[in-house]
Amino acid sequence: KSQNKASPAAQTQTLLTQVIRKGKFKKVGETLSVPTGDTLELRCRGKAVQWSVPTYLQEDHDGRLKTVQQERYGVLRVVNSTGADTGEYACYPLRCEDAGCRREHDKAAKVFVFFPDPQELFVPSSDHYEVIQLRTNWPTVLPCQVTSPQAKVTLHREFPPAEVAVDGTDISYNVMKGFTIHRPQPHHAGALYCVASRWGLRQSSTKYMLIYVHSDPMAPPAPIVQASAGSLAVGQNLRVSCSAVGEQDVAVEFTWEYPGQSIGRPLYTQESISLVDGGPPRQRSQSVLLVDEVRDVDQGTYTCTAQNLQGAKSVSTNVQVL
Repeated sequence: KSQNKASPAAQTQTLLTQVIRKGKFKKVGETLSVPTGDTLELRCRGKAVQWSVPTYLQEDHDGRLKTVQQERYGVLRVVNSTGADTGEYACYPLRCEDAGCRREHDKAAKVFVFFPDPQELFVPSSDHYEVIQLRTNWPTVLPCQVTSPQAKVTLHREFPPAEVAVDGTDISYNVMKGFTIHRPQPHHAGALYCVASRWGLRQSSTKYMLIYVHSDPMAPPAPIVQASAGSLAVGQNLRVSCSAVGEQDVAVEFTWEYPGQSIGRPLYTQESISLVDGGPPRQRSQSVLLVDEVRDVDQGTYTCTAQNLQGAKSVSTNVQVL
């Protein structure tokens, strides 16, 4: 790996700043705390940027969220903030061409913002309970998102009533993600919930109904790889698709090796899952590698590796640049 590539934290430090008041700025780290009711204002360096915000704000119809693009930076402003605004805020530089613009995901700058609320220790949810499927060897997350990073959070089983041990190995806790069950087993199934304590207040979270599903794959995936063209002229766009059909609800992970890697050309992929008609329940998992305006360096072998719990298989195709 290149030694020059900035870490996500360093990238955030470079691109993102918090506006404290007019003319005063502060670099942001991995997290940020803003008292509820106060205004959050972030600046992201770049001539064209796009923001992503927590789900609750995406559905904001009160005009509390505003984004503006200035000549050299983008601005995000949240007014009359609430505990429900807690979550990840990300800024993506946009790569724009004739066909349109798309986010440069590998250059994103992210910060997790807490809005501590003395009345609401958990981010409010409209659901009284949430159904989560457990699968062997696939980590499962119970969000239990708190509004204050100082809140003490424990995990509990509804019946028989008991606190669940969190040892950091089988089950771990992260204040930005919640509780993770790393290797789910049948005994983890049941109704679980979280309890948060802070400011002399004690509150319970949404209930999580954990259902154990036996869905181990029968065999490694058998991927098929196909390029949009075997040979292209310099400047044309290339799409290389890799797909694998397998049992429904069995996750397949794709990784790519491609010629442009050697010079640090960023990886752009689009991933999708669709159901296959007819016969037993099956799904098609697909990853599409996108190479815009191919150059000589993009000529060569494109290798896709598809992996599930039973193993991995790789397939390759060659592309010529004329």
